[in-house]
Amino acid sequence: MAYQEIPGARVPIRMWADPAGVEEAAMRQLQNVATLPWIKGLAVMPDVHYGKGATVGSVIAMRDAVCPAAVGVDIGCGMSAVRTSLTADDLPGDLSRLRSKIEEAIPVGRGMHERPVDPTRTHGFGTHRWDAFWDRFDTVAASVHFRRERAAHQMGTLGSGNHFVEVCTDTEGAVWLMLHSGSRNIGKELADHHIGVARDLPHNQGLVDRDLAVFVAGTPQMAAYRNDLFWAQEYARYNRTLMMDLLKRVVSREFKKARVAYEPEISCHHNYVSEERYDGMDLLVTRKGAIRAGSGDYGIIPGSMGTGSYIVKGLGNDASFNSASHGAGRRMSRNAAKRRFSVRDLAEQTHGVECRKDSGVVDEIPGAYKPIEQVIDQQRDLVAVVAQLKQVVCVKG
Repeated sequence: MAYQEIPGARVPIRMWADPAGVEEAAMRQLQNVATLPWIKGLAVMPDVHYGKGATVGSVIAMRDAVCPAAVGVDIGCGMSAVRTSLTADDLPGDLSRLRSKIEEAIPVGRGMHERPVDPTRTHGFGTHRWDAFWDRFDTVAASVHFRRERAAHQMGTLGSGNHFVEVCTDTEGAVWLMLHSGSRNIGKELADHHIGVARDLPHNQGLVDRDLAVFVAGTPQMAAYRNDLFWAQEYARYNRTLMMDLLKRVVSREFKKARVAYEPEISCHHNYVSEERYDGMDLLVTRKGAIRAGSGDYGIIPGSMGTGSYIVKGLGNDASFNSASHGAGRRMSRNAAKRRFSVRDLAEQTHGVECRKDSGVVDEIPGAYKPIEQVIDQQRDLVAVVAQLKQVVCVKG
């Protein structure tokens, strides 16, 4: 569908979603964003829904300013996917063992590795590159320095909520590995720290919503945030890279006779800031629940734990700031999902998927999310579908 424009205070709100179907609280957040003095553009993806601080599924382009709440607290959260040489025929009828082996290799929920994963020996990272990354930890906010050991032990772990590890098959029968995670607790603590700093700055006192407090260029607060933001985004990417390598090792051990080969990894952030140029201006583009979809860029748009997911290629639509949705998007809150659905409903909606089917993940039930097919259809001018996947194993925290 082509986007619709809704009038905004300083910029129009370009929507790849039906405005009538967007919850009132989310529309109010978007209207508030459009009042920011620094804003140069606002694009809304079809998975849009209310979020803490700023709307999920929004792309905000500002000049000389960035809003930390519009990035979200899971800095660098994103997706990775790899096509394997396995086919659906190689998979056993009972996938419970494979799921258990994945859960043994990759800590989930609040879990962490007993000892930090050493990527320089097992994952192809150079020692200098890895040491340089951790040396930079000394430059991030002093308030989180005591978390260094925990951050090291959580590197290569999944977390909880909507994060997952999946084994999928595509419509041609190929087996894919896919996962969704971010910067774990260290990213959240850095985000919380900077959101708090921004709220107290004088230039933010007159905003219609203090949650939209920004840092402006040329200030020490902006410099500090950019430093910590880019470090956390790198942490998130490394976290997914290590998890994918751990997942590959499990699959290779379980399918020794198949001599599994892996295609190059597709990876994309969907909670992050990028420096990009539009209409002759250098802008800071914040994507919260949105992926970059520049011309030829590969991306991943997942559904829920019982529905399909899509590998896509960006079409380079400048009107969306070269962006697309990050997933199906919630259509009800976690608490609402728990009130509405039962464990029995979860089992029915995840039939055929080897996954948790207990009260701890009822809030992740497919019925709590928008139909992924509809979300894809609403952004045909943003991305082209490369592959359609369906999970057969889903690991959640």
